[in-house]
Amino acid sequence: MLNISQDRNKSKGSHLLREAVTAAVGGAVAVAAVPVALTAMGFTGTGIAAASIAAKMMSAAAIANGGGVAAGSMVATLQSVGVLGLSTTTNAILGGVGAAIGYLF
Repeated sequence: MLNISQDRNKSKGSHLLREAVTAAVGGAVAVAAVPVALTAMGFTGTGIAAASIAAKMMSAAAIANGGGVAAGSMVATLQSVGVLGLSTTTNAILGGVGAAIGYLF
């Protein structure tokens, strides 16, 4: 038979386990979702996909810049991520943010 103190400790342990699992899932989802979302937008490993959101963004950026997409612009950066993937640092940041959000839920 468990006394009240043992029952509270058991409950606390299962609560911590649930928080750890939701944080881990949140981190993994955040890291995995960004490349999927960029590909869905049209920022692919082989370039910007025709008739995609990325193509519309590139067109708007080129018109705004007088015919070219500026180096370091959002479109250029997203295309670079689409081709090369995210850096280790960026993955760590995304994982941390995703874990924090997962922990809250």
